[in-house]
Amino acid sequence: MRRLLLILVLAALVAAFFLFDLDKQLTLEALKQHQADIADFKADNPWLMAGAFFVFYVLVTALSLPGAAIMTLAAGALFGLWQGFVLVSFASTIGATLAFLVARFLLHDAVQRRFGDKLKAINAGVARDGAFYLFSLRLVPVFPFFLINILMALTPIKAATFYWVSQLGMVAGTLVYVNAGTQLAAIDSLAGILSPGLLLSFALLGIFPLVARALVRVIQRRRVYRNWTRPRHYDRNLIVIGAGAAGLVSAYIAAAVKAKVTLVEDHKMGGDCLNTGCVPSKALIRSARLAHQIKHADRYGLEGGNPAFSFKAVMARIQAVIRKIEPHDSIERYTKLGVEVLTGYGKLIDPWTVEVTLHDGSTRRLTARSIIIAAGARPLVPALPGLEQVGYLTSDTLWEEFARREQAPHRLLVLGGGPIGCELAQSFARLGSKVTQAELADRLMAREDTEVSQLVENALTKDGVRVLTGHTALRFELRDGRKLMIAEHQGKEVEIEFDDLLLALGRSARLQGYGLERLGIQTNRTVQTNDYLETLYPNIYAAGDVAGPYQFTHTAAHMAWYATVNALFGNLKRFRVDYRVIPWATFVAPEVARVGLNEQEAEEKGIAFEVTRYGLDDLDRAIADGTDEGFVKVLTMPGKDKILGVTIVGEHAGDLLAEYVLAMKQGLGLNKILGTIHIYPTLVEANKYAAGEWKRAHAPERLLSWVGRYHDWRRGGRSSDTEQSKTKAGEEEVSR
Repeated sequence: MRRLLLILVLAALVAAFFLFDLDKQLTLEALKQHQADIADFKADNPWLMAGAFFVFYVLVTALSLPGAAIMTLAAGALFGLWQGFVLVSFASTIGATLAFLVARFLLHDAVQRRFGDKLKAINAGVARDGAFYLFSLRLVPVFPFFLINILMALTPIKAATFYWVSQLGMVAGTLVYVNAGTQLAAIDSLAGILSPGLLLSFALLGIFPLVARALVRVIQRRRVYRNWTRPRHYDRNLIVIGAGAAGLVSAYIAAAVKAKVTLVEDHKMGGDCLNTGCVPSKALIRSARLAHQIKHADRYGLEGGNPAFSFKAVMARIQAVIRKIEPHDSIERYTKLGVEVLTGYGKLIDPWTVEVTLHDGSTRRLTARSIIIAAGARPLVPALPGLEQVGYLTSDTLWEEFARREQAPHRLLVLGGGPIGCELAQSFARLGSKVTQAELADRLMAREDTEVSQLVENALTKDGVRVLTGHTALRFELRDGRKLMIAEHQGKEVEIEFDDLLLALGRSARLQGYGLERLGIQTNRTVQTNDYLETLYPNIYAAGDVAGPYQFTHTAAHMAWYATVNALFGNLKRFRVDYRVIPWATFVAPEVARVGLNEQEAEEKGIAFEVTRYGLDDLDRAIADGTDEGFVKVLTMPGKDKILGVTIVGEHAGDLLAEYVLAMKQGLGLNKILGTIHIYPTLVEANKYAAGEWKRAHAPERLLSWVGRYHDWRRGGRSSDTEQSKTKAGEEEVSR
């Protein structure tokens, strides 16, 4: 009711404005015509004239009515430069703020509810730099005055900020217009004011916010560093803490551009990916896959049977694979590249100093202009009663433990239904373990579409995994030598017995022990950074798993580029980290790979989409290889071939996805993929056929109808439509 009442009042005021022909009075010609009469009235009633002018100006701007520019000229003509400037400056800002408040009251909530997801980036930018955005808009008169008021009302900028920035930002423009008004007799049109030279001057004024922003940044830096003493010189250009994917790439880039860089690693070069994550798990998956193929060789016309193998030999092969890749990430290699590698524990002492406790017990203190924290993450261990009593393994510890065993674990309980849990559960099941996988959610891999989760569950079940979804772990017990997990399922407690427990509940950033607390660097599950990967201190960066939001090796390397370039060259040019096109894959069989949106994410965000699907059971190479299970699913903008996201389930899905990643990164649509030659017979043809499915669904039927008629005409015959009609009529006659 309040909104309705306000709308009625506003409508009445606007109607009155035009009903009394006030719009016709607010023209340059009318102003010049009545200038003498108005001046006489002002001479007799100076305060009344000033007050009436002020109120009327506020109303015109508050209601976004035409004529503000003419009134600004009138202020100069009637009151002179300085009095006119004061009147217009405050009246225009008050009117603009009233328009802002009205638009916020009427529109803000509705717009944010409907378009909130699409406006997230804008909201974040305004919350961070709204004052600078508004200041820039106010300085350049190319942007309509009233439009700025309304649009800014839809953002989270505070009303007080809007007022004072508008007051300040319109100073230059107000002075120009009021001063022009003092020479009203010499002005023939508004074009006389907005000459090319004057517009150029306004545009140059727009540079001022950039300068102001740089000054504010300097002030902020001084405030952040006020309790610290900056070194007079630095030992290094860059110090990197952590030699995982992010740390290695950071050090590599720094050395490549001839910076003096030190890399500090307390454990093993290569981090989790090489030693306990990507490399060993994929080596395990390969062995398990081969065992599975031998067991089901009859599918390929061969004789199947249980594969004979040594579990200890399988685990030994995994270690051999690690050793073969180790030189790529070794101290020797990076030393040759020009990186100083220190084996020890790095800790921040101040914003420029890192203390390294070396493995021999000695310590070194090094200073650097910039520091990158790339400490990685560790497996998440829940605080569940009895967990320590029964013992557990993680993706970090299972490799060394199982390398000592002659046999695969007999009864393995995998707690967690994410990518890591699914990969390891399937692999150990294929190697002969009786695997039970328990997941809190109602399906595995909950980030994927439901059909993908179901397909993965079916695949794991076929391989012998007992999948228990909707099971909440409550506690663990050691009862008469038996290891048990007590879980809640559908309101009842159930017991799950096991020999070995593998925790696969995700990973948590390594945040303790690096001096972050001492420096007051904010952490909330990860190190908090801005768009440039800067922490609270602009010279300290974070990259990789320790910073999130994606915990993948390839995203860690991606972030490392931005962190390093900003750390070394940020005084010249900074780059915002780009998360727009992030692919990932889960290496179960069949593989699951995705980039961009899937259906459930698009629906959650209210993004309109079309789905194009191509089943691999129709692909020649997949049929020949016996890997025709899965599909390619592409989400596009309605009616357009622009790709919003792709999910591929099938053999080598992670490899097939690369073409779509490139297409999305470079802004290429499905038409471009369809027009690209793909080798026959290959699995990657699935991408072309998926694009063909989209094209078929969007065929220009009307145009094709005319093309058909053209071909009929070229044959010298009648149209196919006429022939079909005659044939149908003949058939009906015969039947009669």
